[in-house]
Amino acid sequence: MTLRTRYEFTLPRGYVDREGALHREGVMRLATARDELEPLRDPTISGPDDPRLTVVVLARVVERLGALELVTTHEIEGLFAADLAYLQDFYGVINFGTPAEVEEFLAGQDAVAPAAAPVAVEEAAPAADVPDAGFVHARPARSAIEELPAETR
Repeated sequence: MTLRTRYEFTLPRGYVDREGALHREGVMRLATARDELEPLRDPTISGPDDPRLTVVVLARVVERLGALELVTTHEIEGLFAADLAYLQDFYGVINFGTPAEVEEFLAGQDAVAPAAAPVAVEEAAPAADVPDAGFVHARPARSAIEELPAETR
């Protein structure tokens, strides 16, 4: 048996670069202990509860994003919130999940990737009558939003 260390992903929305190109497919590798420890030495990180820590760690483990061969904190910071949440979930599953959970997550990704494209909504139905009119949920909704500690606000 070989250990799989790299996983392909498809972002729900995608990163839009300075030229307007959309980047949705990418590769994330498994994190090492160094990937989680080195960012804590970064002077811009105030500690393990610093929200920017996630950005720095993801920039270390996302190896490719679309045509971008170098993914930095700049690109991770430029992601839409849904894509950042997706990468956080993806990171957690591939690094801490069981093989069955990884396979389930990857299968779910394959099932929703085509639905992430914009969807036309019929004009006849008023938006007030249709919950989430025109919005396709690309991934299951998060059960809660992580709140920043009062000291960092």
